[in-house]
Amino acid sequence: MEKKKTNKKFIIILVALVVLGGTYGTYKYLHSQSHEETDDAQIEKNMNPIIPRVSGYVDKVFIKDNDYVKKGDTLFTIDKRDYLLKIEEASAAVVGAEGSFAVSKADTGSALASISVSDANVQSAGGNIESAKIRLDRATNDYNRYDNLYKSRTITKQQYEQALAAKMEAESQVRVLQQQQRASSFQKSVIIAKSKVSDKQTEVAAANIKRAKAILDAAELNLSYTIITAAIDGQVSKIDIQPGQLVQPGQSLFYIINNKEAWVIANFKETQLNKMIIGQKVSVKVDAYPNYDFQGTVTSFSPATGSKFSLLPPDNATGNFVKTIQRLPVKISLNPTNDPEKIKLLRPGMNVDVDVHLD
Repeated sequence: MEKKKTNKKFIIILVALVVLGGTYGTYKYLHSQSHEETDDAQIEKNMNPIIPRVSGYVDKVFIKDNDYVKKGDTLFTIDKRDYLLKIEEASAAVVGAEGSFAVSKADTGSALASISVSDANVQSAGGNIESAKIRLDRATNDYNRYDNLYKSRTITKQQYEQALAAKMEAESQVRVLQQQQRASSFQKSVIIAKSKVSDKQTEVAAANIKRAKAILDAAELNLSYTIITAAIDGQVSKIDIQPGQLVQPGQSLFYIINNKEAWVIANFKETQLNKMIIGQKVSVKVDAYPNYDFQGTVTSFSPATGSKFSLLPPDNATGNFVKTIQRLPVKISLNPTNDPEKIKLLRPGMNVDVDVHLD
C-alpha cells in the first residue's frame, strides 16, 4: 500500500504562521515591557457653558448652530424693558434720598445756629445778672443805712420807703434775670437734643443715599447682564433657544468649545499604573484621523478611580463582593509641537488609542 504524500504547501504555511505568530508574540511581549496602551480614552476640551445671570425673555439670537465666535461677541440678548424701569425707580430713590439728606443737613445747620444764639443769650443773661447783683448790693447797703437813719429819726419815712423800694426792685430784677438765664439754658438743652436728632437723621439719610445708589448700581449691572457675550474664542454647540423663550439665572443653555487647546483623558487599568509616572512621553492615535500621530505627555493622575465619581459609586461592603479591575483616569496633555490646525479638528469625546512610553 502506497504512503500518503505529505502536503508541502501546508507545512510551509504552518511553519510561516508559527514563525509570524512567534515573532508577533515576542514583539508584543518586548513592547509591553516598555509601553502601556489603552483604547479607553477620549479627547477633552474646555467647554464653556453659557449661563444667564438674570431672568427674562430672549429678545434676539445672533448666532446659529456650530458658529465660530470671538471673545466679546454678542450671543443673544434678553428683553431689557423691565430692567430699564428698575433703573428709573432706583434713580428716583437716589434723588429722594439726597433730598432728605439735604433737609436733614439744613436742620442740623439751623440747630447749630440756634445753639450759638442760645449760648449768647445765656452769656448775656449771666452778665446782666452780675450787673443786677451789683445794683442789689448797692441798694441793700443804701437800705441798711436808711433803715438805721430812719430808726434814729434822721430821715423821713418817705426816704426810707424809697430805699426799701429800690432794694426790692433790685432783688426782683435779679430773680427775673436768673429765670431768664434758666429759660435760656433749658432752651439750649432742647436745641442740643434736637441737634442730636438732626445728626442722627442726617446719618440715616446718608445711609439711605448709599443704599439707593447700591440699588441703582445693581439695577445697572443687571441691565448689562441682558446682553450675553462670548467669554472665549471658540465654536458654539447646538443652540436651543428661540426669541420669546424664558430663561432663568443659572440655566445652562449651550456651550462654547475652545478649539485651541485639547488634551486626552485615558482610563488605564490599575494593573497598568505600576511603572507610569508624570512626564512620560505618549503617542496618541485618533480614530477619526488615523494617518496623523499626536504626541503628548503624562500630566497628572486622578485622585480616585472613575467609579468613585459616578452617580452611584459601588459599595463593596454590601452584597456579594466580586473583584473587578478598576480604571484610573490619567490626563495626557498634547504637546505644543503638534500641528495647531490638527488640534482644531479634534472634538471632545472622540475616541483615541494611547501608548505610554515607560522608558
